[in-house]
Amino acid sequence: MDPVLEGRAITRHYHVGGGLFRGAKVVKAVRGVDFAVARGKTLAIVGESGCGKSTLARIITLIDPPTSGTLLIEGKPVEIAGRRPSRDLRSRVQIVFQNPHGSLNPRQKVGNVLMEPLELNTDLPAAERRDRARAMLEKVGLLPEHFDRYPHMFSGGQRQRIAIARALMVNPAILVLDEPVSALDLSVQAQVLNLLADLQKEFGLTYVFISHDLSVVRHIADEVMVMLRGEVVERGTRDAVFADPQHSYTRTLFAATPVTALQAIRARVERKASRRAAAGERRPAL
Repeated sequence: MDPVLEGRAITRHYHVGGGLFRGAKVVKAVRGVDFAVARGKTLAIVGESGCGKSTLARIITLIDPPTSGTLLIEGKPVEIAGRRPSRDLRSRVQIVFQNPHGSLNPRQKVGNVLMEPLELNTDLPAAERRDRARAMLEKVGLLPEHFDRYPHMFSGGQRQRIAIARALMVNPAILVLDEPVSALDLSVQAQVLNLLADLQKEFGLTYVFISHDLSVVRHIADEVMVMLRGEVVERGTRDAVFADPQHSYTRTLFAATPVTALQAIRARVERKASRRAAAGERRPAL
């Protein structure tokens, strides 16, 4: 299967500092990274702070161009250096950030938050934008009446659902998830991860999942890529990497990361949802 997203020898260098009598220092944030993700699959990028995973996310989401190398989206090379990506291209890749409270405009009602991407990237009439926004609220487990409420009126988990809904409004092929559940309680993490899995199946989404929490990665990733100082030191299927990590840094990372009871929590959440469905109970998600 051809990859939906592919990177070939991606590098990103930054020039920092410098002055009258000394040159700027070159920081090599990403060094010759290769990756490929098929449609409907999840690539998890893991590593400690400063390893280059967030810089790579900015390249994938077309915020920054690579210094060298080639990024391909749906088989087509992407060139954004010195130019703004087209509307169509921007629509193909969207991002969900770690902190939904900071990424949502507190002065905008949720309905307007969801309609804004359609207003910027499509020519749809206002009535259709409203209909799509209301439908997407329900897709992410919220209620139609939430359309006219403000972000501060929701829990952290609900705000993250709103952020996910906003990212999906323009029908992207690729969703970059930058630590999307790390700020949430474990039980809410499980619900949001279940939602992401359901949406991936429904829309055929390709995920790039950035996380330091290996227990979360273990339950959502198809493939895992481990980065250290801007380079990929290990790559493979989830089962292979977790069962038999080959690089010493990967083994150190695994040993230093506490394993949460996420699987048990997810099972409890699913049992509760099944009981509510059987009883015909309809409640907003947490």
